[in-house]
Amino acid sequence: MVIDNKIVSYEKFMHNEEIKLSDNKEFIKFIDGGHEFLIKQIKEGRPIYGITTGYGEAGSNYAAFEEAEELQKNLYRFCGVGVGEYLSDEISKTMILVRLISLCKGKSGVSYELLKRFELLLDHKIYPLIPSQGSVGASGDLAPLSYVAAVIAGEREVSYQGKERKTEDVYKELGIEPYVFKAKEALGVINGTATMSAIAICSIREFEILLKSMESFVAGIYEVLQCDTTPLEPFVHESKPFDGQKETAKNIFAKCDGSLLTHQAFSRYENFHLEKDQNIQDRYSIRCAPQVLGVVRDNLEVAKKWIKTEINGVNDNPLIDHIGKKIYTSGNFYGGYIAHAMDTMRICVGNIADLLDKEFALLVDHKFNKGLGESLKINQKSTHHAFKLIQVTLSSLSADILMNTNAASLYSRPTESLNQDKVSMGTTAARNFHSQMGDLANMLSIGFLGLAQAVDIRGYEKCSSHLKKSYEIIRQDVTMLKEDRRLDLDIKAVNKMLVVGKFA
Repeated sequence: MVIDNKIVSYEKFMHNEEIKLSDNKEFIKFIDGGHEFLIKQIKEGRPIYGITTGYGEAGSNYAAFEEAEELQKNLYRFCGVGVGEYLSDEISKTMILVRLISLCKGKSGVSYELLKRFELLLDHKIYPLIPSQGSVGASGDLAPLSYVAAVIAGEREVSYQGKERKTEDVYKELGIEPYVFKAKEALGVINGTATMSAIAICSIREFEILLKSMESFVAGIYEVLQCDTTPLEPFVHESKPFDGQKETAKNIFAKCDGSLLTHQAFSRYENFHLEKDQNIQDRYSIRCAPQVLGVVRDNLEVAKKWIKTEINGVNDNPLIDHIGKKIYTSGNFYGGYIAHAMDTMRICVGNIADLLDKEFALLVDHKFNKGLGESLKINQKSTHHAFKLIQVTLSSLSADILMNTNAASLYSRPTESLNQDKVSMGTTAARNFHSQMGDLANMLSIGFLGLAQAVDIRGYEKCSSHLKKSYEIIRQDVTMLKEDRRLDLDIKAVNKMLVVGKFA
């Protein structure tokens, strides 16, 4: 993918293995033109925020042109206040790319030489070690992005070839000279929304696998609980034509194809008087699954749209218009769209967890599972308990997820001498969304263990080809539960399969 000042599609961004900065002469001229215009302005003595003035509440302090370089160096140094665990290499890499795309729009007043430093980090797979906490999402992600700026300048620490190293040592090893920031450049690096955007992007990538896997789990539930597929019929969803709902119903219906366990659409009208204890309709957690997950699918598309706009936007301050000869102070660093997208996605994960909890309860409860027995026991001795306690773990995880659905954007804290008095909390929202992925993956892993056990009870030959495939994958590493044993290792084994998309 070649990066210039054009829009990068979400799909193209997600396949970004090879990144190159455009070397088109017109593009280079356009980028450097903005920086040259800015230099001319400050040489003439014009006070420009963050370039010839202090930062934030200190914006009333004037600094001469000769002090601009020192001002930029001090900026990334005093912002080095991050705490918490380091972000992953993948998120660090994505941050570099996101910030590069924004700066390439040519409205930040940075030089082409600086942009080449972003390309250099990506080429050599040098990823800044970035503490995960310390940003309120305005003025952008100052603390975490200061670690990117510091690494460009040859300071702090990086992840290189799988090891934590001092940046200066890696640079010496590779013959790289530390970069000296020109006027506005350190501010251009750290005054943006790249951290929250990168966490959001990497989390969404994981979430899409889990959402597809959840559809597979629901389809499996339709089979092993001998449910009526009428609620999946296209007519139902064309009658309330939300895109996500239609897509979800279509996916679940297709995954049930060929099953001899489900009640085929409309068959209950004919068989109602022939089947003992058969309700004319299944429970809401079965029947409404397309409606529950459809909302999630539609919100996912909104989130991806907003992320695409954010990463292609210019979200630092001030903005430099060297064509119109103007400098704009503004607030594009406010990460409200990412904050709201991530808050909404956390609610979506909560709804998936709640649905999964309800459906798994039906699966293991002999009062509702239509003959699958008490806790999916195969050994009927009274001394055996099978899936009794694993449901407790699943319910515990659902509670952990649900407790993490409060909107972070509502927790704006006034800070920095009341200059940053209304902030987005976008990075917190994104981190909290990311933290839900592990819990949801473990819930689904338990769910698929239950499905496999139910297949053993119902009969493999009666299942759809999709459920047979999932069953076969699980049984490669996890044996049928005949005697009580520890199941935590089984959960881990299935989790490894799940997160790489084997059930999607």
